[in-house]
Amino acid sequence: MFDLTRHPHRRYNPLTREWVLVSPQRTERPWQGQMENVPEEHQLQYDPECYLCPGNSRVGGVRNPPYTSTFVFENDFAALRPDAPAGKLDQGGLLVAEGEQGISRVVCFSPRHDLTIAQMEVAELRQVVDTWTAQYVELGSLPFVNWVQIFENRGAQMGASNPHPHGQIWANAGAPNESMKEDRAQREYLREHGSCLLCDYLRLEIKSGERLICANDSFYALVPFWAIWPFETILISKRHTTGMDDFNKMERTGLADILKRMTSSYDKLFQISFPYSMGFHQRPTDGQAHPEWHFHGHFYPPLLRSAIIRKFMVGYELLAMPQRDITPESAGQRLRELVSNS
Repeated sequence: MFDLTRHPHRRYNPLTREWVLVSPQRTERPWQGQMENVPEEHQLQYDPECYLCPGNSRVGGVRNPPYTSTFVFENDFAALRPDAPAGKLDQGGLLVAEGEQGISRVVCFSPRHDLTIAQMEVAELRQVVDTWTAQYVELGSLPFVNWVQIFENRGAQMGASNPHPHGQIWANAGAPNESMKEDRAQREYLREHGSCLLCDYLRLEIKSGERLICANDSFYALVPFWAIWPFETILISKRHTTGMDDFNKMERTGLADILKRMTSSYDKLFQISFPYSMGFHQRPTDGQAHPEWHFHGHFYPPLLRSAIIRKFMVGYELLAMPQRDITPESAGQRLRELVSNS
């Protein structure tokens, strides 16, 4: 008898239309690795050497204002530039390239150098949500911007170059790969079923309850059925809304609350400030109606068994498909227990 908890199987991700291999029997293999926690360095509330702290200088002598809440500026080492020249290369459809305009910005979440989202108050995080929303509207209104990607890389393991609490916003002229996958899947699901993909998926998760972690009046947090990373989670708005700019006041506060609850639970898992990449997917800003889109956020943390044992995509995963040993159900249970004890 087929059993998801014991037998190897693959799971389908309807948002990207890709598969992940799940091998729960591998958790029974002997583990001889160490599981100790990593002591964290004490951070100053204000670091005179930090180029993100209030009043400090950045590249080229630009000085940050004495900001007291959030602070947004154009990335000094921007990956995307609005003045990028147009151009195209196409050699038989095999060597293809084109110029890409865009904007890259940095968002400091707080003037305090020593905080993380997990350590900030909900009221402070609400200011971050308000800033994200304003940036989504501003950048999305530019005629050459078709996608606004809000994200945070937390921790040195995820490539964060500075521990000061901050994230980034990249606004693209072209639609990025992941957004195109999700756009196509949600659009075709709506056409075929007459309903929203994530609304229908959320109803199944609520009925099951196996992978749900926590919820408030506006959001659910859960480990998706198709999760790739060991403790990957997805945040889904309860109301069908296509973007942050559709949120009412309660939903903005609800997003701040669910972010704090999830990051606090992550920190408790291995007793460290948990590394992750986090970001939001919302409707494209191409000026068209996108009723198929349902606002959601992704957390992709790499840690597997401890503060020092992490998940890598290697071998079969690079050459064939992603694979995981810990089932999404067991990961959801562990995170749910941490939330309930918070």
